[in-house]
Amino acid sequence: MSWQQRIDAALDDRRAADALRTRRVVEQGAGRWLTVGDSRYCNFSSNDYLGLSQHPAIVRAWQQGAEQYGVGSGGSGHVSGYTRAHHALESELADWLGYPRALLFISGFAANQAVIAALTGKEDRIVADKLSHASLLEAASLSPAQLRRFAHNDVDQLATLLDKTCDGQQLVVTEGIFSMDGDSAPLAAIAEHARSAGAWLLVDDAHGIAVTGREGRGSCQQQGVKPELLVVTFGKGFGVSGAAVLCSEAVATYFEQFARHLIYSTSMPPAQAVALSAALGVIRGEEGDRRRAALAGLVQRFRHGAASLPVRITASQSAIQPLIVGDNSRALSLAERLRHQGCWVTAIRPPTVPAGTARLRLTLTAAHQPEDIDRLLEVLHEPGE
Repeated sequence: MSWQQRIDAALDDRRAADALRTRRVVEQGAGRWLTVGDSRYCNFSSNDYLGLSQHPAIVRAWQQGAEQYGVGSGGSGHVSGYTRAHHALESELADWLGYPRALLFISGFAANQAVIAALTGKEDRIVADKLSHASLLEAASLSPAQLRRFAHNDVDQLATLLDKTCDGQQLVVTEGIFSMDGDSAPLAAIAEHARSAGAWLLVDDAHGIAVTGREGRGSCQQQGVKPELLVVTFGKGFGVSGAAVLCSEAVATYFEQFARHLIYSTSMPPAQAVALSAALGVIRGEEGDRRRAALAGLVQRFRHGAASLPVRITASQSAIQPLIVGDNSRALSLAERLRHQGCWVTAIRPPTVPAGTARLRLTLTAAHQPEDIDRLLEVLHEPGE
């Protein structure tokens, strides 16, 4: 089979399964409203949970940062790309989350790949929740370590796997809030099993940071857990982009020597770091509390109205409210029907989610208004064609 035949066959398989991914060009896609051409939709597909991507003070901070530093960093942080803005943001994050050090990465995907690749060797074992993000599971699969997956949030199976003999070290991997189901990991129980086995714990809190916990410190603070490795990302609750790894002083120095994604990538623009510092200021303050409270109210409003829908909802109490449809074509059809009624939603299908669990991944944000939730519920309750 030639290269082209292999590509054509793979694409044909995706089309036949109604699983082909496509991108839409939008004029604006992060706020309450999403604009495509001349059409405007109420946006229920954005991860901008606190509505900070449009915040005037954060936008202004980025502009001021660009005026001071320019629009790019000019290199890796190990060469010339580590500015006072980067250093200040790392210090603020470490102070906020109670760790000695924070290291900035260009994305959450890069951070997860870097940590797992730099830490693990062939004698080690990674024990990961089977629904962990693709960046975690791919890094674990590509690492020389043995990968074992435990059933989603099943701490008993986790304990069984950790009890098995391992010649090296063990790393437990999970998310704080899971991106496709919106449910939370039982972090206290997971941390206890990891501690008992002498393992380290890595928590990716992409969907919890800024949105849950005191001052928005996330899932770990909310559950009273301090993992050895905490990954937080800035493309969701922060409303910007990028990521950071929180860890000890020694581990940070180790990553500075051996984390290739950190060493060989151009660092984020300094102006972005300035904007992220401004976002952190909002998140930690009274305005952040108000936005979190508003979001929590909208989540409860939606869940109350969705209880009688003819599709399955999960136990999620987060901003992620998936409607499990099952069939790929049905999920696509329902998403299209909602768009015709002015609600922008996205159908998520395998391989992103397990086979037979195609869904609409609805995301609520603090930028939404109660009437937006009511309109969404009204459309969802309308009989389908």
